[in-house]
Amino acid sequence: MSVQLSVLDTAPIWQGQRPADALHDSVRLAVEADSLGLHRYWVAEHHNAPFIASCAPPVLIAAIAARTSRIRVGSGGVMLPNHAPLVVAEQFGTLESLHPGRIDLGVGRAPGTDPTTAAALHRRPGAEFEPLVEELSDLLLRGAGGEVMGDISGATIQAVPASGSRPSLWVLGASPASGELAGRLGVPFAYAYHVRPVGVVESIAAYRESFRPTAWSAEPWAALSASAIVADTQAEAEHLAGPTRVVVAELLRGRRNGPNLPPAEAASYRFDPREKLAVTQHLRTHLIGDLATVRDQVAELIATTGCQEILALTLIQDHAARTASYRLLDEAVSAPVKA
Repeated sequence: MSVQLSVLDTAPIWQGQRPADALHDSVRLAVEADSLGLHRYWVAEHHNAPFIASCAPPVLIAAIAARTSRIRVGSGGVMLPNHAPLVVAEQFGTLESLHPGRIDLGVGRAPGTDPTTAAALHRRPGAEFEPLVEELSDLLLRGAGGEVMGDISGATIQAVPASGSRPSLWVLGASPASGELAGRLGVPFAYAYHVRPVGVVESIAAYRESFRPTAWSAEPWAALSASAIVADTQAEAEHLAGPTRVVVAELLRGRRNGPNLPPAEAASYRFDPREKLAVTQHLRTHLIGDLATVRDQVAELIATTGCQEILALTLIQDHAARTASYRLLDEAVSAPVKA
């Protein structure tokens, strides 16, 4: 089975770096991913996080798409309850009009931030995800045919840039309910394995069982996101994974107040024994190691989940090492899957 490799990016901000530097790093990495022949490049939506610069996916997607020529570019994802579906349809219809055949619109239900910031976004309390996705899908499908949707007052509504220029719609999630929704809507499904690895098998199975062909997709397509760091040696990969360990520890403590630490500083970070055990257990589902080690990890992940695509999230400060990690990971994913 041929499995695609893609990039999931949060535009990480490193200690001593400006958010602008992180955004330029993302564009630079996307250009590298394009030249490596990777399948797609997705950016996430987060807010009020001093360690992440990816706050406005449509804007960053526009910059990346303008600098690349082949790779698909999109959102992983837009947190739909934070936005009006009509605005999202207009934004991504515009992107697809400017870069036809290359734009993905992945949508999720999480806030992408803390409750206080979610309130500042005017996120609708109790808003149900499914009706929002259905409204967005309807706007995009009707716009593609030049049709319009009437509201209760009889006025006509159309996501004008989406007329004849429809991005690829995806549902993102981390539960069987999300997989089942993606299947019923007949859209591709991306499982957030890097966030919640425990439910991946059940969620992808629910997606495949509920899938029905639609104008969006004739067949099911299941992807998963995974944290990955690959290097020439196991020792180098473990060193590069130091900042990831610190991130996990801080999340377990319930606080993340600053930019990501460089590997040298992360190496001296003090973990208490309970923290060290929890971090070690958490990283068991990350793809970390040399080529041979990660090749085996990838083969097992593909065989277990039946995924058709891996969206790799790589937290590495050095640009050359980050690019090399994707190059090596591409080799691992391209290797024959174990029987």
